[in-house]
Amino acid sequence: MSLAAGTRLGPYQIVSPLGAGGMGEVWRAKDTRLERDVAIKVLPADFASNGQLKARFEREAKTISQLNHPNVCTLFDVGHHDGIDFLVMELIEGESLAERLLKGRLPIELVLRHGTEIASALDAAHKQGIVHRDLKPGNVMLTKSGAKLLDFGLAKSGPLLNSTSSVSQLNDNPTEHKPLTEQGTILGTFQYMAPEQLEGMEADARTDIFAFGALLYEMATGRRAFQGKNKTSLIAAIVSSTPAPVSELAPLTPPALEHVIRKCLAKDADDRWQSAHDIADQLRWIGEAGSRAGEAAPVLAKRKTRLRVAWALHAATALVAILATIGFLYLRAVPPRILRSSLLPPDKTKFDGSSGAMVLSPDGRHIAFVARSDDGKQMLWVRALDALTAQPLAGTDGAMFPFWSPDSRFIGFFSVGKMRKIDATGGPSQALCDALDGRGGSWSEDGVILFSPSQNDAIYKVPAAGGTSVAVTQLDPKNGEVSHRFPAFLPDRIHFLYLVEGRAETEGSEGGYTLFAGSIESKSRKRLLATNSSARYAKSGHLLFLRDRTLLAQRFDARKLELIGDAVPVAENLSRTVRWETMFSVSDKGLLAFQAGEVSELSSLVWMDREGKDLATVGQPADYRSIALSPDGKRAAVSILDPKYQKSDVWVLDLERGTSTRLTFDPEDDTHPLWSPDGKRVYFTSMRQGRGDVYWKSSSGTGADEVFLADPETSMLWSLSADGRFGAMQTNNVGTKTFWDLSILNMADKKVRVFLQTPYNENAPTLSSDGRWVVYHSNESGRNEVYVQSLEDTGGKWQISTSGGVRAKWSRSDSEIIFLSPDFKLMVVDIKLKPEFTASVPRLLIDPKIRQLFGMQYAISGDGNRILINRAIEQRAVEPVTLVQNWTEAMGK
Repeated sequence: MSLAAGTRLGPYQIVSPLGAGGMGEVWRAKDTRLERDVAIKVLPADFASNGQLKARFEREAKTISQLNHPNVCTLFDVGHHDGIDFLVMELIEGESLAERLLKGRLPIELVLRHGTEIASALDAAHKQGIVHRDLKPGNVMLTKSGAKLLDFGLAKSGPLLNSTSSVSQLNDNPTEHKPLTEQGTILGTFQYMAPEQLEGMEADARTDIFAFGALLYEMATGRRAFQGKNKTSLIAAIVSSTPAPVSELAPLTPPALEHVIRKCLAKDADDRWQSAHDIADQLRWIGEAGSRAGEAAPVLAKRKTRLRVAWALHAATALVAILATIGFLYLRAVPPRILRSSLLPPDKTKFDGSSGAMVLSPDGRHIAFVARSDDGKQMLWVRALDALTAQPLAGTDGAMFPFWSPDSRFIGFFSVGKMRKIDATGGPSQALCDALDGRGGSWSEDGVILFSPSQNDAIYKVPAAGGTSVAVTQLDPKNGEVSHRFPAFLPDRIHFLYLVEGRAETEGSEGGYTLFAGSIESKSRKRLLATNSSARYAKSGHLLFLRDRTLLAQRFDARKLELIGDAVPVAENLSRTVRWETMFSVSDKGLLAFQAGEVSELSSLVWMDREGKDLATVGQPADYRSIALSPDGKRAAVSILDPKYQKSDVWVLDLERGTSTRLTFDPEDDTHPLWSPDGKRVYFTSMRQGRGDVYWKSSSGTGADEVFLADPETSMLWSLSADGRFGAMQTNNVGTKTFWDLSILNMADKKVRVFLQTPYNENAPTLSSDGRWVVYHSNESGRNEVYVQSLEDTGGKWQISTSGGVRAKWSRSDSEIIFLSPDFKLMVVDIKLKPEFTASVPRLLIDPKIRQLFGMQYAISGDGNRILINRAIEQRAVEPVTLVQNWTEAMGK
């Protein structure tokens, strides 16, 4: 639920969003009666009619109200206003323990201090008959006065429902909006669950004590007590493995603290500490005794190695057992069981869904995916499903949208303006044909590859050995079609599926998107259904596609090209990291892979100086997507992604007062904000008409949004001259082979003049203050480099970056240019415009740890001395890829 600043809930006035709790959104507010700041947790409106969810919300209120302890978040009030249910709680200033652990382990004295405080809070809860059941770093806040325990959204008082859940039902983010109290559901956060929770048994105070032991371990070592490459191996570690001794990772740990943690983590609840009160006493005693609290514990490096080997063997054994079970069931010809497992990305990487979904090989033995490393490197990885690790494929830098050959030997992908293929075992890649910015491919047994060469093109075919590509579909501009993409061959190897993007108001579409079946032998086609995602045909005879983030399967006659019966849900809450692409894949052997969960991640806005020092944090954490500073530097216009709807809106942040004003409320994407020179308007790009049009709104938030430039092409206004007379735009020209081009817009008469149109991508044009020069980046050399070009008729062009660069800005009265390097560091180049243009060699300015997203992730103050950075906050584990064998069994076939 989105609440605008100033909204009143009874006597409480909403100020700004704080984040999301276990059950509802949390907002900073002002208690107008007592003149104090508070936190308000709001029950989402679409859940208010759900009896189970509302009962849980009320239970949370009653649970917290019973607790009066200095280390428990205080409940002030419970209210209902205009159909909105809410809790009013103490506003806690500080950082979460999860955020603190990102910086490394805590000093022992803080482990003991905060551990004692948390144990005391648990003791108070347990004495009231309350079991928290979701103790984790994210539910502990560290403040100046000490630790505070938050979020009793999973807490229970009185008997629990018995649970008969299987491990396959576990969820890494149990506090999402689902009816978690129904029978058959395991409650808790996966990495901190006690063995009895994994088995679906009743939780009691000792369940919290196990989670507390895992919390203490992580505080003392900086590492989680239990780790695994996937859920199977993680479960095995929790149930049967012992974590490496704390003293191996933190040699100065008092042996008595090691004993406390080890006893908390006992597998059998009877062998653990039986009360949090006893643990608090132990921790206080250790704090008083210091390092003398027990004998010194030796560092056993060999034991550590043996444990790692044991964990790896255990995980391998579990996977082999799954494969053996699958084979056994096939041989017996009995109804196969649904088997689930999970895959995590390689160490120090994350799945990069913006570069395409993971893809299973047709034989179901391998999975290929694009992963981005912590240093920003993006490449293709392959993992055999009977192996413990994935292998990178050298020479696939910048890989996007992978797809398999029908014999599972090769992988096709797009990189550096080409479609390429590479042996799945490694080796050099081979360029097959030009593909400026490919969007999906499909490879038939006849040696034909279908693909979309760019974001605004038709579907083409090319021999798998390479050669000249030929269009097999044709865009229909009369019906507003701007893109055909994500082709997928059907069994006859003649017909194929593909997604069409048209006008948002197109009848029979979903927001302008429609799935069609086409033919490589003619331009004829048949409309199949409305969906805004890629689709795949499964050998089971089903069509798989997405609707409202739910993966559906519907019977499909591939010969008649007809859907049969009703669609059946297969998986919910699928990730979507780019428009049109959904994170799922299916093999010919009955294996389904998908990635579920929210794709939004919180980030924070940070002021830095030119020496790389953090000066201040601006506003509250949110999923910021692009930022722009007002001309006077006192406000920032930002686009923020709504995690529920996966759409962005534009907000204005007052950098001095810390308040925020939401400018746009449209359900479609509103992005790329830009200030007018007088600071009275904010321009932005909106997808309301199924394409990018330029809108504007008063920066005060008053009045309606107004269309400034309605263009048949997708246009983004990137910058304005200092006098506001001219704007620089990048435009996606439908029906041409030039993709993104650059134009100059006369702001008075709205006439557009194309000044740079090439077969390459030109992006992010930014005008100098006098409007005579433009800096931009282009991939004309095979990689993105920064260029400056004069807008005068006799002007020239100069390359500014030397080793790659993007998203450049003018600084210090046009005397320097700042841009992002390929590893997302800020580089600076000194510039002279008169009497002739000269540029220095690029040099490092700062390493800001900037968020790796499209759009402007930094802004420069007027004097050039400060830089506002959008920086990601690593606050949650990476969502794994879920593998489901025999997925059709859940549908009754």
